[in-house]
Amino acid sequence: MNYTYLHRLYAKRAELESKLELHDARNCFGEEELEDGTRSDLRERLNEISDEIAALEQSPGR
Repeated sequence: MNYTYLHRLYAKRAELESKLELHDARNCFGEEELEDGTRSDLRERLNEISDEIAALEQSPGR
């Protein structure tokens, strides 16, 4: 298994989660004009990365 690649995926997922939290926080403070698809794009990418991480973690040879 390529642990460097897996580590990069973990880091990217954390970065996207932070961006999503920031986006949601800005929305809570009344900046309602933010719904330009950013939230759904971030969520979609998070799901893709999480699925890839799960597949790597469950692969034989781990």
